[in-house]
Amino acid sequence: MTVEDLAARSAMSPRTFARRFTATTGSSPYQWLLRRRVQFARRLLETSALSIDAVAARTGFGTADNLRKHFGRVVHTSPKAYRDAFRHRPALVAD
Repeated sequence: MTVEDLAARSAMSPRTFARRFTATTGSSPYQWLLRRRVQFARRLLETSALSIDAVAARTGFGTADNLRKHFGRVVHTSPKAYRDAFRHRPALVAD
């Protein structure tokens, strides 16, 4: 989906849509979307055993390389390192 598509659905010009979107969210539509995709990837890495390729496909990055590039820029670590550090593990049961 492009800014032009979103603008048309909102009955605005692309420029007006982008300006209002930035005023409302504090970021461009592109940056907002990237952050949402990274947020979704983080959740999948924490809670699933999906491969990095599958996480990339499900989050809209397309390829593992794209996921690694954008994930690293936002989170400052690789998807694998993030998974290793933050994957939810079963809680220990006390006797």
